[in-house]
Amino acid sequence: MQDVRPVQAGVVEEWDLEADVVVAGYGIAGVCAAIEAARAGAEVLVLERTGGWGGAAALSGGWIYLGGGTALQRALGFDDTPEAMARFMSAALGPAADDARIGDYCAGSAGHYDWLVDCGVEFKPEFWSQPGWEVPHDEGLGYSGGENSAPFRADIPPAPRGHVPRMQGKRTGVRGAGYMLMRPLAETAESLGVRAEFDVRVSALVTGDGRIAGLRARRYGRDLTVRARRGVVLATGGFTYNADMVAAHAPRLAGRPAAAIEEHDGVSILMAQAVGAAVAHMDATEVAFFGDPQLLARGIVVNGRGQRFIAEDTYPGRIGQAVLLDQGNEAFLVIDEAGHDEGVATATSTPFFRQPPTWAAGSIAELEADMGLPAGALQGTVDMYNAYAECGEDPLLGKKREWLRPLRSPFAAFDMRGFTAGFTLGGLRCDLDGRVQHVAGGPIDGLYAAGRCTWGLASGGYASGTSLGDGSFYGRRAGAAAARRTSGDAEVPHA
Repeated sequence: MQDVRPVQAGVVEEWDLEADVVVAGYGIAGVCAAIEAARAGAEVLVLERTGGWGGAAALSGGWIYLGGGTALQRALGFDDTPEAMARFMSAALGPAADDARIGDYCAGSAGHYDWLVDCGVEFKPEFWSQPGWEVPHDEGLGYSGGENSAPFRADIPPAPRGHVPRMQGKRTGVRGAGYMLMRPLAETAESLGVRAEFDVRVSALVTGDGRIAGLRARRYGRDLTVRARRGVVLATGGFTYNADMVAAHAPRLAGRPAAAIEEHDGVSILMAQAVGAAVAHMDATEVAFFGDPQLLARGIVVNGRGQRFIAEDTYPGRIGQAVLLDQGNEAFLVIDEAGHDEGVATATSTPFFRQPPTWAAGSIAELEADMGLPAGALQGTVDMYNAYAECGEDPLLGKKREWLRPLRSPFAAFDMRGFTAGFTLGGLRCDLDGRVQHVAGGPIDGLYAAGRCTWGLASGGYASGTSLGDGSFYGRRAGAAAARRTSGDAEVPHA
């Protein structure tokens, strides 16, 4: 493990690199911090561990969670308000979701959409209505968090808030819309004079005169010291790929595949903790579920007792959370031949999730025996489901009428035990300007952070696009705040 203990500025004989604002990480949070810091008049340097910009954002499906009445929502005829958006996010993003932060984000969300468009990010004014992990083509708007599903739709007016950058020649799971989000932002940063140094691995903060003065880093086996005249912005991602941190803070992800990139090793969190930074909700995780949403919606998902436990047409990340955290990582999809064939024919968005069924049978009794479930358990579940589906109802879990159809022979089932992967949501505690907070209270002078290395909008629940929205929005804030800070003086807080 690298040494993350701070370096005293007094022992630095020479600075190898310097700028007003130094940003660690060139993903979504880092690029937005760099843009706003440069627009505020600061000289900006970005240090990136890999050989180019992008980070996890460029490899993602590109959902950005925005709403409250964005220009795209209005153009497509959807009504939304910051208040409705905030109600949904407070309900969906975990038990410790910060209502003040959510309110702040929702109030600025429509304006943030405009900012992205001004930076060259394009959104096609078309709506994708089908379930899916990603939009399969280049439609610009869809439901990405289960807003139109139980249990939320009954009490909170649903609106699609998953905004997807337009992309020509998209290849889902290979080169998605996240690349088309990052490319214009990186080009904007470059046009503003932002400098970038690649293949640089940050390792520790440099402190002096009661503030953060810079960073220690390493490139090609050589140590570097980097001076930040105004401030350092940490934006290197979460700690999903740090096995020790996962075991200590988020053990339910231990041993699970990581839905992140290897650079998410927690270094920003450890560096900041070494100078007294506070952290929050380090146990919070998002869980992906490797099931095709088109098939999930047309069948029933049961646990190891043969019982349904969640509406199958909801956001698949919500299903994943329930499977891993509440059902011991055990789940089975039961579907009939008609539903399977229809779902496969429709499932253009997630072809890489397709696989043959594990079992097939002419009766539920035969199927549950093959699955090793208690005799009669699955039969009782299917009988109840079918009886209500005949009437277009699901009083148990609230599945929408459009997906309710009795299951008829022949049947199939998919063994989905262990079909989960995840990433961390907890991290550094920051104020709304991205100023990292000390364990004793108040900000650490000259230190800012944004993105997955922070505790942001989500704290145990999730909606696709939350990380890109959170990282870009509060990356902007952190960069602007760092630029406002003058050497020796604390910056004026965001109004």
